Amino acid sequence: MNRLRFHTARLLRNEAALRAMSVPQGNLLADLEGRTVALIGNARALTGGDSGARIDAADLVIRINRAPIPAPASHGSRTDWLALATRLNEADRARLSPDRILWMSPKRKRLDWRSAASPGFYLHPLADYAALRDRLSAPPTTGALTVDLLLRSRLRSLTLFGFDFFASRSLSGRRSAQQVPHDFAAEAAWVADLSRHDPRLTLIRAEERAETGQTRTTPSPALD
Repeated sequence: MNRLRFHTARLLRNEAALRAMSVPQGNLLADLEGRTVALIGNARALTGGDSGARIDAADLVIRINRAPIPAPASHGSRTDWLALATRLNEADRARLSPDRILWMSPKRKRLDWRSAASPGFYLHPLADYAALRDRLSAPPTTGALTVDLLLRSRLRSLTLFGFDFFASRSLSGRRSAQQVPHDFAAEAAWVADLSRHDPRLTLIRAEERAETGQTRTTPSPALD
């Protein structure tokens, strides 16, 4: 598809034409088989920690949206895949340089040509978005959509870093939990339930050291 046809398909909400630009979901999931995956959220609590080396040691590092990386020591340095629900400016695209872009948002009008035409591009099905939205009774975050997708594969392990369900807000914005349409309590409970039933999933919780102001991280297979 050329650029003009892409813009026409996006304008007319021609889902079939847009999906023709995407690799099939089965192919994407096959690429994950047997691999260790680190999924990096944008919680501010991750800053100042020491998870960077563990992140970069994963077979595959996936980041979310604009994916700020304050320091390699806390966030690692690699971005293999980028899960998006917002347009990526050229500075962030050059900084992150992902090998593959996953468009997770149902808002197709936000999808840009450069992302859609990139190698290995993946467009998340609207039906999958709707199923998770109904389960959470709220629009899911990009992180939740990505967790749901990744756990459908035969990956070896999925480790979540920088997920505190907005307790420390996001590095990529200034809005509070009350200013966004997501239900973070529901997402936290959902991840806890997943981790109880799927031993491949581990949440690394960032905990503040009150006496020093520094951050340490601890693995937690569940939230309760």
